[in-house]
Amino acid sequence: MNKRPGEIELNHNSLNHDAWISFIGRIETPFKTRDQCPRHGRKTDEVARIRLKPDFIPGLKSLETCSHVIVLYWMHEADRTLIQQRPKFADAIHGTFALRSPNRPNPISLSVADLLEVTEDGLLVRHLDCLDGTPLLDLKPYFPHTDSIPDANAGWFDTLKSDGKA
Repeated sequence: MNKRPGEIELNHNSLNHDAWISFIGRIETPFKTRDQCPRHGRKTDEVARIRLKPDFIPGLKSLETCSHVIVLYWMHEADRTLIQQRPKFADAIHGTFALRSPNRPNPISLSVADLLEVTEDGLLVRHLDCLDGTPLLDLKPYFPHTDSIPDANAGWFDTLKSDGKA
């Protein structure tokens, strides 16, 4: 991956293997390349299909009662070495943990998606920002009474919104 001026990489010895993760399915989207992916899920109305492995389908019981679902997925084409980055939309360098970039030591991404339908093999959702074939880590119901924090601020990112850059 091409590094932007000022970006910093991790020492490869920092990337230990501390956990075991099992992908529970795959996500199908119309996005075939990273350039086609929206910067975040709310910037697209495209419908995505989440296909679970058969053993995990029973875990969907009662999810159809929810309007939204938290989707956790593995950004499998991400650069795992960057610890400081300069996003395309920003003028300054920021720490990876102050960004939502897929490029991070553990490329786990989170989106709150509109749950359109529970199907026999998974879900149809709207508002995902991942590549076609992205591995699925987990699904969780979105609960507005615990997951929404109306008075939260987005720190440095809020300054971009006021500049019209975000």
